[in-house]
Amino acid sequence: MPTLQPARGTQDLLPETIRRHRRVSETARAQAELYGFAEIATPIFEFTEVFARPIGEHTDIVSKEMYTFTDRGGDEVTLRPENTAGVVRAVLSNGLTQSTPLKFFYSGPMFRYERPQKGRFRQFHQIGVELLGVAQPQADIEVIALGHRILKGLGIADRVVLELNTLGDPESRAAYRGALVDYFSARVSELSEDSRRRLERNPLRILDSKDPADQRINSEAPDFEKYLNEASREFFGRVRDGLDALGIGYRLNPRLVRGLDYYTHTVFEFVTTDLGAQGTVLAGGRYDGLVEVMGGPSMPGVGWAAGIERLALLIDEPLATSRPVVLVPLGEAGERVALKLGEELRDAGVVAELTYSGNLQRRMRRADRLHARAAVLLGDNELAQSVATLRDLDSGEQSLVPLPELPARLKALCGQAET
Repeated sequence: MPTLQPARGTQDLLPETIRRHRRVSETARAQAELYGFAEIATPIFEFTEVFARPIGEHTDIVSKEMYTFTDRGGDEVTLRPENTAGVVRAVLSNGLTQSTPLKFFYSGPMFRYERPQKGRFRQFHQIGVELLGVAQPQADIEVIALGHRILKGLGIADRVVLELNTLGDPESRAAYRGALVDYFSARVSELSEDSRRRLERNPLRILDSKDPADQRINSEAPDFEKYLNEASREFFGRVRDGLDALGIGYRLNPRLVRGLDYYTHTVFEFVTTDLGAQGTVLAGGRYDGLVEVMGGPSMPGVGWAAGIERLALLIDEPLATSRPVVLVPLGEAGERVALKLGEELRDAGVVAELTYSGNLQRRMRRADRLHARAAVLLGDNELAQSVATLRDLDSGEQSLVPLPELPARLKALCGQAET
């Protein structure tokens, strides 16, 4: 039988990795709550239309990357490749469109069939926020400020740069789209195959191309800034003024775009040079047309998503969980006492681990592997005196302690270690 391995592009999240992931998600959750964002969880799979309609039938995500299948009832469903569409679907399904503004935070797994590389998996995890029902630029400023605060809370704000651009309103976007089509059509023979396909359906996405030939052509493409009307310039100016007032630095990137027509105004990414090709760690923008595309009323929205795996690679090693106390029963009577003592310790907030079998030497080796703070030896001689041997595994000191006093003594010992 061949050695079993996880499917390509997936990974086992062992305790050390989970500790990093938890630090990312718990830091983000706590900071989001400070801004009034409430947590939401949508299904991991949805009817395919939930993603295909807003993302676009001809995009790479839908045509190449989605995990889509027909279930036993004959319905076509898809493992979610992102969560904005799922959140909007939840808003529509639950009749929340009259309750704006809506502010949601989420955390969970997403799925895309991509070529795995450092920081990119086929099953990956994201945190994200969506703010629905606010047309004013204050919403853009707030979600960017929240992202910045989370990165600061993770200790990596100085390792990332905020890149910022505007797509303007629909009128400005349409004017720019026309200029791009004219420009790229004149050089269509020089474009990559992917970019030639995008020219008719999604010309802004050409500006995203990583193909070297496309990038040379892009360097001379028209600038969006020239096609912005006055309303779009004012909106972007207010976003920038707000970020300036908060002391959040940014770098303008006129090539930062989103290909789908429901994106308007602000687009942004926090990027780093510390992860190689996968340098974007948090990205978002305003999507004022999305709710309408999905069959709802006209409703503005803005949000972002961030990859937990990429953020986890950047943060310092999180502190381990509280060091345990190891209970070492020697004999049947000791095992009965250890079971009861373990519950008493947990009632007192002390992490307690039982050693299940083996001689004293083997059990103490387990205590070393657990990086235990103390060991409690419960042998027949100790129990005859209603005491236990308490061994401080940091100092090596050992003493006899009456059984009723153990929970308080160990809580004090472990509390000192944590502080």
